[in-house]
Amino acid sequence: MAQSAQSVETRVMPHLKETEEVSLGIKFPTFIVFALVLMFVALIYVGSHIRMTEMEYQIAAELSTQQQKLEEQKKLKLEYAMLKSPQRIESIASSRLQMAYPDNGQVIVLKHSGE
Repeated sequence: MAQSAQSVETRVMPHLKETEEVSLGIKFPTFIVFALVLMFVALIYVGSHIRMTEMEYQIAAELSTQQQKLEEQKKLKLEYAMLKSPQRIESIASSRLQMAYPDNGQVIVLKHSGE
């Protein structure tokens, strides 16, 4: 057994070549920088797109509010015209306030002093 231990040849395995970088003319740090710049540009694009979409929603909401306000303004103008009509004022004066037109004898005409 002693001889068999000495007779065992030591084989030296040739070193396997370490895997080389996949080289397409671009080094790894350059690729990392390029990838980071590309990701940064993509984030800026996505962020601006999100902001633009939010602004479009805000604009749509404001346009809707504007339309509602215009409709309300039209209704208020119509109501104002109805409230200031002479027929309505005359009917309120005669019914609620019990006012009437004066008789001919109750009207006194004053002359202007400048004439």
